[in-house]
Amino acid sequence: MVGKIISKGKKLIFSAQTSVLSAATIIMLMVVASRVLGLVRQRVLAHFFGAGELSLFFAAFRLPDLVFEVLVFGTFSSAFIPVFTKALRKGRKNAWNTATSVTNIGVLVFLFVGIILAAFANPLYSLFAPGYDLAQRAQVVKIARILFAAQGFFVVSYVLTSVLESLRRFLVPALAPLFYNLGIILGTILLVGKYGLLAPALGVLLGAFLHFLIQLPLAIKLGFRFFPKIVVTKDVRTIGKLALPRIIEVSFLQVSKLVELSLASIISTASYTYFTFASTLQFLPVGLFGASVAKAALPTLARQENDPSEFRKTLFGALYQIIFFVAPMAGVLIILRIPLVRLIFGTDIFSWESTVQTGLVVSAFALGVVFQSAVSILARGFYALHDTKTPVVVSISSILVIIVMDFVFIKGFSLPVWGLAFSFSIGAAIQATILLYLINKKTSGKSFLALLVSPFKILLASLGSGTTMFFLLKIFDRSVWVKRLSFLGQIEATRIIPFERFVLDTRYTANLIALTFLVTSVGVFIYLAISMLLGLKEVWGFFGLAKGILIRHKVLAIPKKETEPVSPPPTDTQT
Repeated sequence: MVGKIISKGKKLIFSAQTSVLSAATIIMLMVVASRVLGLVRQRVLAHFFGAGELSLFFAAFRLPDLVFEVLVFGTFSSAFIPVFTKALRKGRKNAWNTATSVTNIGVLVFLFVGIILAAFANPLYSLFAPGYDLAQRAQVVKIARILFAAQGFFVVSYVLTSVLESLRRFLVPALAPLFYNLGIILGTILLVGKYGLLAPALGVLLGAFLHFLIQLPLAIKLGFRFFPKIVVTKDVRTIGKLALPRIIEVSFLQVSKLVELSLASIISTASYTYFTFASTLQFLPVGLFGASVAKAALPTLARQENDPSEFRKTLFGALYQIIFFVAPMAGVLIILRIPLVRLIFGTDIFSWESTVQTGLVVSAFALGVVFQSAVSILARGFYALHDTKTPVVVSISSILVIIVMDFVFIKGFSLPVWGLAFSFSIGAAIQATILLYLINKKTSGKSFLALLVSPFKILLASLGSGTTMFFLLKIFDRSVWVKRLSFLGQIEATRIIPFERFVLDTRYTANLIALTFLVTSVGVFIYLAISMLLGLKEVWGFFGLAKGILIRHKVLAIPKKETEPVSPPPTDTQT
């Protein structure tokens, strides 16, 4: 029995996932696990550190992340896998030489740029985070230098990720982010007493090492080797050429993130923590449905590039399904923002003011999660048509809009930190709308307005569901009645209602969980009911997914005969 279990485990780890179904299943399950563990990580941080301290920790990531995103992720996410996969068909020796050369180039460039930035981190952070005083900035710099070392492991680790995914081994690369989060959690818990705020930074170093280590044995087993040599072959030059548009796009994105840090630090010391925590929450629906479904659809779209009818059917079918799943989750984030923040981040040192401010940022982000998710599949539509220029140009344009709106909202209107999240949502809406218009035009489709019929019906269903959840939350929350909050306080007759008989005291965690579950469940039921009344065919996709998970233990209803290899898209990260 034990031998059989071990044998199946080895087969799962070492065997290639040859179908879209198997790859999509692993991707989605690992996305869920990674996001959940990411929330646990944030909860652990909130348990040991106040919002002001955590703001310094999160700010310290900006320069190391800038180097990693631009020089490493920008290359491997968009250029390495297609070239390496093609090189494998010509012979493994050439492919492995390409991987070795790219690894060595990446390490050398990272060391050069990383050492310079680490050396000048103090003046750079004084420019990018002007709201922090000298002592706070010194702490940020100290943490950042540890994080630079951690990113060094990621340079090599992402080569391994790209190699394994090129060879259709998705499980181990999907597990790597889990070990990264575990490293941060363990480092924080075990070292916080001795090292304080440096403990989670050391945890990041441990997590990055584990991210690398878990992938190394399988990569070596498949043939990967490290050699101290660089051979600039045709394939290496091709990788550089293909990566350039993505590197430019990521560079603009990092400028936007630096602007967010700068403005958040000016608002208040703790603001960047509110922004980061809320961002973690809003990435749940985007990663779970937007990225996962889009990843699974990409190979099919690539196969159908010469069949416009089938291409549009696959693309817009996936788009509407993504919107159908994400829209109600956006409503949950808006209506239940305070309960969710309390449940996930609420600790003795995470104050009520921190909860409220984080909740406001969550709501502002939630306005754009549908658009962010839509971008995931629309961009892949262009990639499948071998058009990488259009999505990059549109992305850069939307980033410039976000930067302008950041200054308008924070400097012009003096809005709190939720203004940064709101401008991000506006940029996502603009990006998704332009991409939808252009790909409809590119594929010679029907009128643009006709494409909006299903999303409009989904919006109506979401509004009905959201309204129901809002009233339920207010009616059954004891604090609303006691403090005369919201609409109940305006109704004189409610003062004589014996509300103690049916409300829940949400000061207690169990009651808060019960109320959140009740409101969400009713909201989902109302959403599905309205969707059926409006004739939305996407609702049957939901029932099919639920049936597959509960009965057949499958995640996506994709035909088993689909055998194209699945490659990660250029817009996904492993955080």
